[in-house]
Amino acid sequence: MLTETEFYASDRPAHPELPEDRPRGGGPKEPLVHPGTWAMIAIVAIVVVVIGVGIVLFP
Repeated sequence: MLTETEFYASDRPAHPELPEDRPRGGGPKEPLVHPGTWAMIAIVAIVVVVIGVGIVLFP
């Protein structure tokens, strides 16, 4: 009869450690940048100006 250690070790490779596919932490962190932030601000500003001009010209 096999011992518990022998039983569980029988089908394992010599080096069962696998490299991490998604390493955690440690690397340089880039600042979070949202693409299109200035474009969104410009679109909102244009909409506000168009609404304001519409209210002024057509009271």
